[in-house]
Amino acid sequence: MAKDLAGLVESLIGEASSEESTGRLRLPAERTLGASLDLSRGMLREQLATLELLGFIDRTQGRGTYLEAPDSGFIQLYFRLALRLGHISAAQFTQAREMLEIAVVEQAAVMATPAEVATLRSHIDRMVEATSRGDVDKAITADFDFHRGLFELVDNPILNFLQDGLRDVLRDVVAERRRKALAAVETTSDFITDQVHYGITDALAKNDPDAARAAMRRHFDVWRAITDEP
Repeated sequence: MAKDLAGLVESLIGEASSEESTGRLRLPAERTLGASLDLSRGMLREQLATLELLGFIDRTQGRGTYLEAPDSGFIQLYFRLALRLGHISAAQFTQAREMLEIAVVEQAAVMATPAEVATLRSHIDRMVEATSRGDVDKAITADFDFHRGLFELVDNPILNFLQDGLRDVLRDVVAERRRKALAAVETTSDFITDQVHYGITDALAKNDPDAARAAMRRHFDVWRAITDEP
């Protein structure tokens, strides 16, 4: 199915024309398109509906049908289903996240400006404050804002897409890990899993890629130690 749809998208690109006013790729009318692709109108509509659901086309009444690059929504759905069906484990998601973020933080250290480092520090401050108040949801949001900020700093659309795709499932995984970690400490002031993020921003402020990688590794090592995860 995926192979068939990929072939169809390639064919649609060949049939589309660039709209002068917007630069968007507009498809011809269904009758013309069906004849060009040698597809019945019913089959064409069915396949276009599938592509629309996946975010590859945008159909607007009265304006026409346009090819689009889908957002990360469909890959988020894939990963969530893969987790629920047991095709991918929570441990594999965590491993993928660690590998990705260790690579990203090294590049972030090369590119980081003082203003960007200050923004990242503000996310950690929010994280620490929320944890001290026992507000797990806000702490998780601040945690995700921090890590998302690293990807935004590097600003690579491929890495951003991967991070967005993993984010939906990872939020649930991280939430469970955070609750487990909080249960393992006497007071929130002992919750070093928040504080360890400052080591990352210290390395970024020095534009030191090696120190940034080491700080990110320590961040993940602390999580594993406090939650007794492998």
